[in-house]
Amino acid sequence: MSTRDPRSIWRRMPVEQMDDEQERNAGGVLAKSLGLWQLTAIGVGGIIGVGIFSLAGLVAAGDADNEGVGPAVLIAFLIAGLASAAAALSYAEFAGMIPRAGSAYTYGYVALGEIIGWFIGWDLLLEYIAIVAVVAIGISGYLGKLLDNLGLTLPTSLTASAEEGGVVNVPAVLICLLVTFILSRGTKTFGRFELVAVGVKILLILGIIGLGVFYIEAGNYDPFLPSGFGPVLTGAATVFFAVFGYDAMSTAAEEAEDGKRHMPKAIILSLAIAMLLYVAATLVLTGMQDYRDIDPTAGFASAFESVGLSVVASIISVFAVLSILTVMLTFLLGVTRVWFSMSRDGLLPPWFAKVDRTGTPQRVTWIAGIGSAVLAGVFPIRAVADLTNIGILSAFIVVCVAVILFRYTQPETPRSFRLPLMPFVPAFGVLASLFLIWQLPWETWARFGVWLLLGFVIYFGYGRRHSLLNPDSPNHRRQPVDD
Repeated sequence: MSTRDPRSIWRRMPVEQMDDEQERNAGGVLAKSLGLWQLTAIGVGGIIGVGIFSLAGLVAAGDADNEGVGPAVLIAFLIAGLASAAAALSYAEFAGMIPRAGSAYTYGYVALGEIIGWFIGWDLLLEYIAIVAVVAIGISGYLGKLLDNLGLTLPTSLTASAEEGGVVNVPAVLICLLVTFILSRGTKTFGRFELVAVGVKILLILGIIGLGVFYIEAGNYDPFLPSGFGPVLTGAATVFFAVFGYDAMSTAAEEAEDGKRHMPKAIILSLAIAMLLYVAATLVLTGMQDYRDIDPTAGFASAFESVGLSVVASIISVFAVLSILTVMLTFLLGVTRVWFSMSRDGLLPPWFAKVDRTGTPQRVTWIAGIGSAVLAGVFPIRAVADLTNIGILSAFIVVCVAVILFRYTQPETPRSFRLPLMPFVPAFGVLASLFLIWQLPWETWARFGVWLLLGFVIYFGYGRRHSLLNPDSPNHRRQPVDD
């Protein structure tokens, strides 16, 4: 459908058009090297990390702008997890039907039309880069705690943003660049690293839980809701950041050896494993130390220090730094694959869709990595975390709506997984996501609005005309397909 037709913004990418030969003509081809357990490891790696090691302590203890929720941080995680589960099932149905790079961008493009796909893809570019930055800031906090325990204290000017009294968070910047280098080595190398690192991470968390239960004091759970239920809902919107790693994992569907069969299983497995560990870990954290004394940047390290286990606190800090790297890797993978997919479809310049001999899109990998380093260096953690959440919640709404419409408009399309209780489960996902978005501060809405406005200009200035679904596209590489 030509851009001369105003309906062209609603043209949809046909499922049957997504085969390897067409993708090869449109740009590069991603290497298929990920099995079920590697995919699950990527999902768990994206979900578990800063949520346990940083955000749990931040929400429990509170900060200058938000009251601490204390032991009720457990409820905040459960609310976020319940909302995330509804979206996870929607992602699972789409991933089993369309195992293609792009995640929510691709699903929105196929089911709702190009304009919706564009805005969700544009949204994810910012959100995934911001997530990498948030995690880098979290790692920087644990690294600072570790150095303090060793008697080495870095000046605040080099470990905090200007808003926090520093200049640039140098450790966070360097961590972003390190992760970018690891991902640039190729998906196969990344998959192996992720599998080992996630195994170490799970063992660490199980060790923390197993040791920490012996130091729980029941009195620390009283009061369980010290600030009422309102701050818990705000906390749920913040920790939602910690329960959607499977979203970024689904961007790697095209690199799965058997995406239609393995992707739905990996999505559900990764969320189930993560939520079990979150529940146990938050109970231990708030049981070991009074919530008002928890260090919001290094919660478990401060909890073990409070019971006289400084050596254990140092060990936790070391392994927290290593294990949280998996979260950064997962989301940096996510942004590069969304960006690659949008460029391959013509909505962004095809220059970004080029891959090297290992099947890795090096250009977007380094651009995204440097962008995350800039955010990590100059912004405080909560501002960046809230920015990521509004974007991901928006993507969840689109995917939940899309799976309902697609089930009824194209019921004959083969599905390796069908989510139960249609349409109630995805409808709940939409309502829960809208509710959590409403809890976010107005500053987050303003920043998000500016980013979407910029995307609006780029789409109508470039993407709409260059889209490969436009028969008059200047970079047309395949036969046009009308709606």
